[in-house]
Amino acid sequence: MLRAIGVESIADLFVDVPADLRFPRLDLPAPLSEPVLQRELRRLSTQNANAQSHSMFLGAGAYNHFVPSAVDQILRRGEFYTAYTPYQPEVSQGTLQAIFEYQSMMADLTQMDVVNASHYDGATAIAEAAIMALNVTRKRNKLVVSRGLHPHYREVLRTYMQSLDLAIVGDEQYSTLDELVAQIDDNTAALFIQSPDFLGRLHDLRGLADRVHAKGALLAVHFDPIALALFQTPGAVDADIATGEGQPLGIGLNYGGPYLGIFAARQKNVHKIAGRIVGATRDIEGQLAYVLTLRAREQDIRRERATSNICTNQGLMALAATVYMSLMGRQGLRQVAELCYHRAHYAAAQIQQLSGYRVEDEQPFFKEFVIHCPRPAHEVNAALLEHGIIGGYDLVQNELRWATGRCCCVSPK
Repeated sequence: MLRAIGVESIADLFVDVPADLRFPRLDLPAPLSEPVLQRELRRLSTQNANAQSHSMFLGAGAYNHFVPSAVDQILRRGEFYTAYTPYQPEVSQGTLQAIFEYQSMMADLTQMDVVNASHYDGATAIAEAAIMALNVTRKRNKLVVSRGLHPHYREVLRTYMQSLDLAIVGDEQYSTLDELVAQIDDNTAALFIQSPDFLGRLHDLRGLADRVHAKGALLAVHFDPIALALFQTPGAVDADIATGEGQPLGIGLNYGGPYLGIFAARQKNVHKIAGRIVGATRDIEGQLAYVLTLRAREQDIRRERATSNICTNQGLMALAATVYMSLMGRQGLRQVAELCYHRAHYAAAQIQQLSGYRVEDEQPFFKEFVIHCPRPAHEVNAALLEHGIIGGYDLVQNELRWATGRCCCVSPK
């Protein structure tokens, strides 16, 4: 192989790396026995401020909800834990059925027509929604995006779109729904709204779809799946595309992942959907069977016709959400949503009584709310950490509206 590429030794492969950096000596400690190593790892883990060791109010798109033990127990079964893409349905019935049940439950929860076999996370689902909107509306190359959409999701959206001749507008500042609709023109593919939004505020989306459709654009709504147990669903407001972060549905914080991207759409646009859809059918003996009904991306068949670069699904995370929803049921999900709502409002009422603190409560909110602090938010959070409390999200990190850095977004546990 070395002769084929024109070098004499492996060392020659590294000639472009400065000599003093090529083969640095690693100053590693002496090996440890397994018991000693376990003690050392436990000691290191105690340096992390986590949801088990601290009271956490961080939120910002990832939440420390209770996860029933049965979720993890089922996930760790070998037939699920090691399952790969179910290209061969005859040997993948368990995986296919799990995805089918996930799709069915999520379609019921969102009141949308079709749900795919999931994406990597909420940010990826948003970006894929944009691609779908562009494919559906064809020659349009403008997206109107609410600033209320999670800032990380907006960054991922721009990363996906950076190679396209595309305009993304609307998120320069916080705008009302009327102001966002006013920015839709004949070149707009879709309007992106999040409710509850990044600041926790709920928006009444009734009638919005008619106004968006009147201009030939699509309405994409990003949601919190727990909130759907109490408030408007994307289907009820006639959204064309619905996306969500499935982490609250039985998935731990996991230091940021893996998570679950929920993606739902209308039946009329199903052939433009990214990813896969599992369906139920009958085999030649009349037995119930599950198959990949739709692989719209066709990446493994005809790449030039692919609708997405998504090459897998979050099957294990989708299973976690399925088990969680099965265990909780309709009433259980509603109780979780009610707890989130009431605890957030209780915390807001208590904080409002503190001297120098003001809660933004002019608009209905769900899990999270904005607090104006008498000191910079990072100082408040540092003081809270000394008392075993992980404070709210410092909005100055991403939100230019609070340039003083004296605001944070709080999500009660």
